[in-house]
Amino acid sequence: MVSCGLSSGERTSPAKAEESWPLPLDRSRSFETAELERQVLQEQEVDGTLELRFSTTPTSRAKGSANDPDYANYGHRSVQMDLSGYRVQDYDRIAFSIYPECDGARVVNIDCYLPCLPANHLISLENRKWNHCTLNLNDYSRDSEQFLRLTATLRGRDLTTGDSCRFRIDSIRLQKTAGIPSEKGWMPDSAALSTAGYTAAGPKTAVLKERQGAFCLKTPEGKTVFRGRIREDSTTLGRFGVADFSAFTREGTYILEAGEYRSRPFRIGARVFESSAWKALSYIFGQRCGFPVPSVHGRCHLDLLAHHRGEAISFGGGWHDAGDLSQQSLQTGDVAYALLEASEHFKDSHPALSARLREEGLWGLDFILRTRFGDGYRASSVGLLIWQDGKLDSFDDIHTVRVQNNAFDNYLQAGYEAYAARILSEDPGLQEYLLRTAEADFAFAEEKFAADGYDRFRFLYEHCYNTSRSQWHATVSWAASQLYRLTGEEKYALKAADAIRYTLECQETESKGLNGYFYRDTTRRSVVHYIHQSREQLYMQALTELCLTQPSHPDHALWEKAVRLHGDYLKALMSYTAPYGMLPSGVYNADEWKDSEGFFALHLFPPSDATERYTLQLQQGVRLDSTRYVKRFPVWFNIFNGNNAVLLSMGKNAALCGRYLGDEELLDIAREQIYWMLGKNPFGQSMVYGEGWNYPDMDSFSSGPLTGMMPVGIRTWADTDEPWWPQVNNACYKEVWVTVAGKYLSLISEL
Repeated sequence: MVSCGLSSGERTSPAKAEESWPLPLDRSRSFETAELERQVLQEQEVDGTLELRFSTTPTSRAKGSANDPDYANYGHRSVQMDLSGYRVQDYDRIAFSIYPECDGARVVNIDCYLPCLPANHLISLENRKWNHCTLNLNDYSRDSEQFLRLTATLRGRDLTTGDSCRFRIDSIRLQKTAGIPSEKGWMPDSAALSTAGYTAAGPKTAVLKERQGAFCLKTPEGKTVFRGRIREDSTTLGRFGVADFSAFTREGTYILEAGEYRSRPFRIGARVFESSAWKALSYIFGQRCGFPVPSVHGRCHLDLLAHHRGEAISFGGGWHDAGDLSQQSLQTGDVAYALLEASEHFKDSHPALSARLREEGLWGLDFILRTRFGDGYRASSVGLLIWQDGKLDSFDDIHTVRVQNNAFDNYLQAGYEAYAARILSEDPGLQEYLLRTAEADFAFAEEKFAADGYDRFRFLYEHCYNTSRSQWHATVSWAASQLYRLTGEEKYALKAADAIRYTLECQETESKGLNGYFYRDTTRRSVVHYIHQSREQLYMQALTELCLTQPSHPDHALWEKAVRLHGDYLKALMSYTAPYGMLPSGVYNADEWKDSEGFFALHLFPPSDATERYTLQLQQGVRLDSTRYVKRFPVWFNIFNGNNAVLLSMGKNAALCGRYLGDEELLDIAREQIYWMLGKNPFGQSMVYGEGWNYPDMDSFSSGPLTGMMPVGIRTWADTDEPWWPQVNNACYKEVWVTVAGKYLSLISEL
């Protein structure tokens, strides 16, 4: 585990949502601060100090790989301490202090590395302050010679950045400590609960290591308000204790006590998710591109250009994609839609939040409109690591933003544009433009599909590369339903009903036991899966929209049956991760690797033994029959791993099914995905920075730590189906991602 935090005298508190944007950081409840307070049993000082100095001024064009040359930086600067004279294996942690002096820098970080670690660990630092850092080495072999290397990456200069950067590294110590937090497996160190709280209605449980005895809820003042007995649950994951306080519905702040365990305070109430919604929104604001974000960066990437038909479009806008500065217009469209959708859901119950969601959604909507060339082609994406100088015709201009005419992109963006046109009644001019644009983009998609069939996705790094044909048709149906809602034109209703027929042919309806899931296509060789990005919610969005917009259609009963079947599938999956509430990845066929087109569209850059490892990973799941397994986490092989977007998309499906069918069990499943994000996971860590307790630092190397940031998600240990959440802060599991925040807000808005 790795830690870097402030001493207790330097902690800050979050401001109210309306006071400043982005919201200030609260490090006082972070994992890193808790690590600084962990008991040290033994310590040895390492002789010497380190210093790293360099100029931040680029002297040549940034360099990247041959296959992605714009994903580039200006090099690295390193300093190293030899630890070969110390018995590192006798200690479980290394600690050190870093004082950065980086002229004008608003984002400062450095990579830490020891040979025993699986990867570099990114440490976020506060400029011109002593930052006290710890790195847990307990789970890594330390028998060979070790050294400590610290590396700074040169990523260009923001508006305020000066020329000089200096890091002083002092007080390097090897430590033996007490109570090291676990990094892998399903058993919590003591308890796993939603550290921010629970809705008053619905199930409320905590997973305990202790399997016997009593538990109670107390007020922060110590008054006992609820008592219960710990229930022992034996599940496919093992034997656990469960504290069930579902019967307690009184709103307030409480502490859970069970044996020697005492939780931090958490809320029970009707609006318990509102705080995290503000924080997620603040994070998205902090990732704005082409906009001066206070304390983060100035107006950026104006000299990032897409070219088509002799025209040039600046690609500075929308939101930076992740920890880096990459941008994808389709992903910005996903997030913009999620924000506008959430603003509608919250309009009556949370008017201030609704207004701010709408404002942020309009920022993203502006970008997807401005990146159209008006003939079906769009500026679609770029991989990016550097800040640019904002001057046209200077040495760091980039003219290679990807441009393409994809039917899938235009179908999906047309649906987003149609939805926006329907709800933005306060701006009639924009509404008219969005109506014209949505109809035009849908027509471009139809024309492209009629001429060329399904898109051949060319760019590996775009997150539509894995799109299956069943998802394709669900997308067409959903977009057509949005246009039907907007225009009332029968041609869109007919298209929506026609497109979904292919998707329904891909739904499993006859297998004994688990069914209701979808195959990639009508050959039924591969089930639909995702490994980090996910648009799985499109299946239920399409089907519930059809049910709602065309209740008299002859196929209405088929659509409703498909919704019910999928809801039953989600319910059945829950037993495989009990007593946790995380939705498993789902059903896998044993020979899906034989579907080479689908397999390698999902698993980019696979290892040479990918087919053998696929089988090995399936065998770590639960065997259903001779051909099928349930995997709790996805099968994955490469850097693209982490399941937050996956479980949130599945949670959205549960919420959509639950709302349409009036099924509270499905709505409870949807809530459990939020509880997992807020700490009801084996590591007891909130994955929304600043919300609840014990939230870790994340890999946000370009924009720095931001309140509300969320990572790609928990990965698995080697080829097992066990969760692994190493504190080594690296991509992509720990990398922050706007799509996760968008999906989080979209799911909360359903609840």
